[in-house]
Amino acid sequence: MPSHIRAVIFDMDGVLIDSEPVYLGMQARNLQTKYPWVTLESMYPTVGMSSQEYPRFMARLCRVPFSPEFEKELMQADENEPIHFPDILRPEARPMLKQLRAMGLQLALASSSPMSNIRQVLGECGLMEFFPVIVSGEQFEASKPDPEIYLHTMARLGRRPEECLIVEDSTYGVQAGAAAGGLVAALRDERFPFDQSAARFHIGNLSEIPALAASIQ
Repeated sequence: MPSHIRAVIFDMDGVLIDSEPVYLGMQARNLQTKYPWVTLESMYPTVGMSSQEYPRFMARLCRVPFSPEFEKELMQADENEPIHFPDILRPEARPMLKQLRAMGLQLALASSSPMSNIRQVLGECGLMEFFPVIVSGEQFEASKPDPEIYLHTMARLGRRPEECLIVEDSTYGVQAGAAAGGLVAALRDERFPFDQSAARFHIGNLSEIPALAASIQ
């Protein structure tokens, strides 16, 4: 029987690119000189956070008032170690996306990251051609685990939730996709204490997505 899946919606960080260990390690190293109590483990809750929520969480973690000056400090910490995104692109990502497109499935990206960062990653990694629909968390007041970003993406695609396979990894992302009514496939990552219990499916590699999408009735 034909699959009922008509679209696949991807998160970006931790899914298409293996960025989370890089981002967390970089931030921890740069912040520990001034805030020695900030550890890698204490930053785990930031995985999947929106760009609006992240600096407020970090201000609490660093025990300082949230302010434009602190936001600038976080941005400068990021800039100290530029990232070459093709180095952390999952090697199976491009072949998998080509296969999904050949299957006639619609593709979209729904990331909590700022649009400028999304476009930089997709551009440097040569993936822009696969995503006619790109949605950033900065477009919404509420961030994941709120389902708004996925509901908006589904509307852009013109698809019902049950027609959409959502590929996520973080606790917030999985919860957002499930709350939107999509069928969530959670990419396992034993390095982080993610709660992926809300996901319908669990995968170990992105290469599993085409067969999974084809099998869902």
